[in-house]
Amino acid sequence: MRPATAAAAAVSTLIGAGAAAVAAGRYASTAALNVPPGLPLPDEPRLTVHATAAGQVALTRCLASQRPGTYGLSGPDVHAIVGPVLPDVPHSADTVVRRLESVRRGHLEVGSRVRLTPQLHTGTPAGALGLDYQDVEIPGELGTLPAWFVPATRLTWVITVHGIGTTREHPMNLMGFLNRMRLPVLDLAYRGDPGAPRPADGLGHLGASEWRDLDAAIRYAVRYGAERVILHGWSTGASMALYAAADAGLRDRISGLVLDSPVLDWEATLRALATARRVPAPLLPLAVRAAQGSTGVRGDRLAEAVDPYRLRVPTLLFHGPDDHLAPWQPSRALASRRGDLVTLHTVPNAPHAAMWNADPDRYEETLRRFLTSLI
Repeated sequence: MRPATAAAAAVSTLIGAGAAAVAAGRYASTAALNVPPGLPLPDEPRLTVHATAAGQVALTRCLASQRPGTYGLSGPDVHAIVGPVLPDVPHSADTVVRRLESVRRGHLEVGSRVRLTPQLHTGTPAGALGLDYQDVEIPGELGTLPAWFVPATRLTWVITVHGIGTTREHPMNLMGFLNRMRLPVLDLAYRGDPGAPRPADGLGHLGASEWRDLDAAIRYAVRYGAERVILHGWSTGASMALYAAADAGLRDRISGLVLDSPVLDWEATLRALATARRVPAPLLPLAVRAAQGSTGVRGDRLAEAVDPYRLRVPTLLFHGPDDHLAPWQPSRALASRRGDLVTLHTVPNAPHAAMWNADPDRYEETLRRFLTSLI
């Protein structure tokens, strides 16, 4: 082969390999960032319903089905609420029997394939909890954002922001508690959610662009009577709260942050999501680079938002060592560097965004003390 021909072949091979790498990276990043709202996270194991009885359901035995606490149980045509494992009933070698609190949609039948989810309720605050509420529309950057407003008497509002794999139904876990504290709640649906505008690329940005919808919600709350707001976010919703606390136009009205399972290391979370989607390990670095290029998500931007020395308001962190989607080490570091403002409530045996589920009573008592200090 002549030298020129050999060189051309080598260049073509390199270009082909490069194009393949780019395509693989895009595939991997899309798999990681395309997490449909309202569906259990991809790292949650699929369980089989083995038996049901009055107030009981037998599920496939695994680490997930033995978690302490209260969870939603979600399948294609069913949604139920299950409580703790029942200690005083027979358990077979391959099943776990949990308390069955209620079936909210469909029928829980033997053979049903389901997953645990931190989202207990479906429907509206009225249908699920018996709370008066209003459907409101918030003008956002991409269009109108739907939200639920649950009125109460205080002038400090709580703005709730769900995270990966859930919808605005997830904050209903705490809506009754917040209502008993007489705190108005504005529960936001943001870009990519059902009924909200779709982002141009169709992907989630781990809070890096979505936070601007939270900024719009803060403006709405102040316009309609809130003197101060407390931002309560889960997962990427917690990251959105940090972005807003740093850069929102009305950040001076933010009096506190509650961050549950915050995504503070976007690269680690993206890798975890890609792994859960069974992206091969060699493609993970390509997925990170592709996500940077296609979405603009960058670690330095998030680092600025979580800079402990930019934090201005009291912050309560709920996080634990069993969160495999958003590592809790950054939460520990944030709490240790700003002990004057940040309190970390450690929750063991809880997966991502399920810190309340693992121990509702302790979560609510910790939250009650924190909120009381702000109102």
